[in-house]
Amino acid sequence: MTIRRRALLQATAASLATPSLAAFAQAKTKVRVGYLHTPAVDGQIWIGEHSGTWARHGLDLEMIKFTTGLELFQAMIGGSLDVLSTGAVVSNFPARGQGKVFLINDIEYATAQLWVRDPSIKTVADLKGKQISTTTGTTAHVFLDLALRDAGLDPNKDVHIVNQRMAEAVTSFVSGAVPAVALWVPFDQTVRKQVPGARKISDASKFFPKAAIVDGWAARNDYFDDHKPVLEKIIAAWAEVNDAMLANFDAAAKTLQETQYKEIPLADFKEAMSYSKYYSSAEWRKLYVDGTVTKWLQQVTDFFVKVGNIQSPVAASTYFDPQLYEKVIKG
Repeated sequence: MTIRRRALLQATAASLATPSLAAFAQAKTKVRVGYLHTPAVDGQIWIGEHSGTWARHGLDLEMIKFTTGLELFQAMIGGSLDVLSTGAVVSNFPARGQGKVFLINDIEYATAQLWVRDPSIKTVADLKGKQISTTTGTTAHVFLDLALRDAGLDPNKDVHIVNQRMAEAVTSFVSGAVPAVALWVPFDQTVRKQVPGARKISDASKFFPKAAIVDGWAARNDYFDDHKPVLEKIIAAWAEVNDAMLANFDAAAKTLQETQYKEIPLADFKEAMSYSKYYSSAEWRKLYVDGTVTKWLQQVTDFFVKVGNIQSPVAASTYFDPQLYEKVIKG
């Protein structure tokens, strides 16, 4: 009788435990996330996956990689993604009314870089009359435009910008088809390895903070309206990951290199990570509240309005909503 009674109790306990586990599994919300594979964009994402932070916050992220932010937004607008994480393009499509920005990752402080292979090109001004490969409408293009104008060159008249997907732009540079390339990290690693004589003559840090380029997260318009509790979970999990990453940056870089960027030597990867400016979740909150983030987004939007001829652009103060972050991250 004792054995049978014990078996009955065990069976009852199992029947009670199973629904609980099932409920826990069902409590996770699946979110389709588009991203670019560059540490400034996906660093916090993969640290969160490795540490289980997203799961602890009830999120199941379906990660979908893209080559450019332009393709990311096109996929999201088409309904293939719920949210995305990208670079400067986060200031482009939302200004067209396509997507709402709700979270910032970092500042791409020196991730955009200008490389040359011709020894006669010593400064940006020496690029007059030359071809420059890049991906237009991206972080690299925003930086290139700034660098050219700062050197007294008209991007539309004094140089010829060759628009290619970044992998192809770098290939053109490596092959010698073009003498210069405006790229973003970690594509610099390909240049360093395959063109020993190549030189970096400028990067985006020269224009900080007057032309800071932030990257971050945007949601599809309808998803933003209907899934704010999910977005709040993303913010809470991201803040936890971000602060843990900053608390032990070397360990975080090592984890990312070993799990996501094996092709890049650790020392080089740590250098690549240093090209971005990171802030704690509390520091970001202050930058949200005082309007600094909105200003930074608007600066890049102004570029896209001019270059992309955006009609009736939506201001950053409208397409960027800091209230969700301020609600989740208390002051």
